[in-house]
Amino acid sequence: MKAAQFLTIDGEFAMKRGSLTKPSIAFETWGKLNSQADNAVLIFTGLSPSAHAASSPEDPSAGWWEDMIGPAKPLDSDRYFIICVNSLGSCFGSSGPASVNPTTGAPYRLSFPVLTVEDIANIATHILDHLDIDQLHTVIGPSMGGMTALSFALNHANRCRRLLSISSAARALPHAIALRSLQREIIRRDPLWLEGNYDPAGHGPEMGMRLARKLGMISYRSGEEWAERFGRERAPDFTEADTPFGIDFEVESYLQTHADRFIGAFDANCYLYLSRAMDLFDGLDHGGSLSASFNDLRLESAMVIGVATDALFPLSQQQELAEALQEKIPEVVFSALDSIQGHDSFLVDMDRFRPAIAAYF
Repeated sequence: MKAAQFLTIDGEFAMKRGSLTKPSIAFETWGKLNSQADNAVLIFTGLSPSAHAASSPEDPSAGWWEDMIGPAKPLDSDRYFIICVNSLGSCFGSSGPASVNPTTGAPYRLSFPVLTVEDIANIATHILDHLDIDQLHTVIGPSMGGMTALSFALNHANRCRRLLSISSAARALPHAIALRSLQREIIRRDPLWLEGNYDPAGHGPEMGMRLARKLGMISYRSGEEWAERFGRERAPDFTEADTPFGIDFEVESYLQTHADRFIGAFDANCYLYLSRAMDLFDGLDHGGSLSASFNDLRLESAMVIGVATDALFPLSQQQELAEALQEKIPEVVFSALDSIQGHDSFLVDMDRFRPAIAAYF
């Protein structure tokens, strides 16, 4: 088990719409690669997490998927060599808009090339080469990471045997695109965004990021959960003397707390780039239809898992993905879980997700 590691790629890395000079990619690992080098599991993350998916002796802080990775857990580090990659374009060690361009010595900001999910998948192959891994046991991704995992399986068919797609889909629907488009506009309308030229050490577009995060949290959870969790409970610390339009309800307090945590933790330009990458991805680009696009898959099996309360990637999309995979590969497991936590269920509803993923492994 190792804390954050960094790989710098020599020369130019070709992207779908441009290139980067000597980009770096951050990743963490758990477990050991066996002598056959056939027990490697690669995790691509959602939009905002780092590569720190679970704790380790070198970094004991809890990871974003702490309950899923480790000895005797569904992703058992005593059996598998687990790798989690920080997405290209992010701000947690991998090259992105907040990084310094080695050619100019200044931050990339909006000079960073257009980012695509395919770029995130493709750069991960350099990590596998660095670790002497020819073929993965399984490639995994939740949310945006599911798109990246699918892209990896499509573009590097001989490098993975199994696919686990979690709360994701082959493309974004108009509803999800509209939400993310509004989030990006909110950030760009903040006067302190300064056309992307804000000082990363300063305050930057904090109001825009706060509002975008609130809108995101509304889309990540479900109304059913909030009705059960908050009802119409009033926030105890609100007084009319503060402002006539402050926080009245517990659900408002919840949104404010999560938004405040996000401020300063994630770079605004990185958020814009990654958000757009999700919208640009379309698995149909590989063949015009899912069936045609999946002709070149070399997977032995796949699992598609999600929940009915997911507003960003509806269960119907995940069923569509599973059915298209069933036409091309020997074994496909489709699991629809009864969770009320919406899109974020894979992060919080461990009682349902742990057994399902453990069974697949």
